[in-house]
Amino acid sequence: MSKTNYHMTADEFRKAGREVVDWIADYYEWVESHPVVPSVAPGDIRASLPEHPPQSGEPFASLMTDVDKLIMPGITHWQSPNFFAYFPSNTSFPSILGEMMAAGMGVQGMVWKTSPACTELETHVLDWMVELLGLPDRFLSQGEGGGVIQDTASSAVLCALLAARERATEGQSNQQGIQDRKLVAYTSNQAHSSVQKAARIAGIGDESIRLIGVNADFSMDVDALRDAIQTDRENGLRPFFISATVGTTSSMAMDSLTEIASVLDESIWLHVDAAMAGSATVCPEHRSIHNGLEQADSYCFNPHKWLFTNFDCNCFYVADRSALLGALAILPEYLRTAEHDAGAIDYRDWQIPLGRRFRALKLWFVLRHYGAEGLQAHIRQHLELAAMFEQYVMESDHFELIIPRSLNTVCFAHREGNDWTEAILEQVNRSGKMYVSHTKLNDRYTIRMVVGQRTTEERHVRGAWELLEEAAMRLKEKNDA
Repeated sequence: MSKTNYHMTADEFRKAGREVVDWIADYYEWVESHPVVPSVAPGDIRASLPEHPPQSGEPFASLMTDVDKLIMPGITHWQSPNFFAYFPSNTSFPSILGEMMAAGMGVQGMVWKTSPACTELETHVLDWMVELLGLPDRFLSQGEGGGVIQDTASSAVLCALLAARERATEGQSNQQGIQDRKLVAYTSNQAHSSVQKAARIAGIGDESIRLIGVNADFSMDVDALRDAIQTDRENGLRPFFISATVGTTSSMAMDSLTEIASVLDESIWLHVDAAMAGSATVCPEHRSIHNGLEQADSYCFNPHKWLFTNFDCNCFYVADRSALLGALAILPEYLRTAEHDAGAIDYRDWQIPLGRRFRALKLWFVLRHYGAEGLQAHIRQHLELAAMFEQYVMESDHFELIIPRSLNTVCFAHREGNDWTEAILEQVNRSGKMYVSHTKLNDRYTIRMVVGQRTTEERHVRGAWELLEEAAMRLKEKNDA
């Protein structure tokens, strides 16, 4: 008799689920002892996989075996306490549990009707975040603005740009396309590449985005911004959008929102990207980085970077949701509901895709588990460790700071120049004992040391410094020989 039901049973799921939870818990216990970066070449992982899909289903035990055998050799361990590269992509056990429950429910939260709790919890948690970060009240849902969870800051800036475009064209660009080729957007030359990508997608184009120069601390030069806007207007162009960065990717530089706001008028939309740095403002002593935010039209930050909530989770706020809805809302009959007509929020109108996951659940779990007190304690611990590392650099005979530390990011280089710095970075990363990434600041090859992993302690930061110093000594000995 042929098999008719191939589904995993509830009992089989319970058994497999316990194995997966145990595996995840074990992973966090052993990840510190493994190389942070795998020693594989492009194509190695795929070459180890079967050429053809299985004809018959396999037992779950075989899947778990192959995760260890085939997948783990190709994993970069972002959750290792010795991961200091890029910006962190933190998670935590409460977040993982929330993600599991959301996956189990399989919610599709595109409109209020398709899961009221998905929408209303998200609205409520986003209002909580306004309070926790000390954001302006204009971003609260009770007024004209409100928040929504996007996947990443890249989607947030695209949505902001589209809203700004619609406001600047009085709704005509959705109807007629970009007829007005005079629209001009601005950001600094240190801003994330997502701003330029958003301009391309929105039909603004590379030639209509100005990359403004920066000051010595790599923050946007507001005088240069003002001059660029004036020049464009004199040339018959229409400035309509500025993207400011609170915590640039390369160096965690902070654009002055207060100064940028001084060049604004009602025709220019100000978006603020605080993807990494925003989490620090759960600590009241760091909220000065948001000075001037009350003038912004939109704002975003990523709990999935430094607030222990697994990827993906971006909190995006607008001061006037009507501008965002004007850019993105489309209402076919098959999505019309009585609740929508009565004013219920349908978050599909606040984002690019139609469908959406129940991301608010994991963020809710994190906030309820840690509370403001717990989040503040761990952010402060990371900042103390970064300050300790900065002091190591300042006292070193081999290395020097490129710029003073900003929050948890230390940018430094070897005193002998770019070749030495690059060689040291490659050497410590090959060791597998730590992982750092680089940038270039004023043509200096620069190592970025970012302290932000959930399990990173003083011993890990101290060990990373010792590895860097040893690498510098070996390179010196080699060059002296």
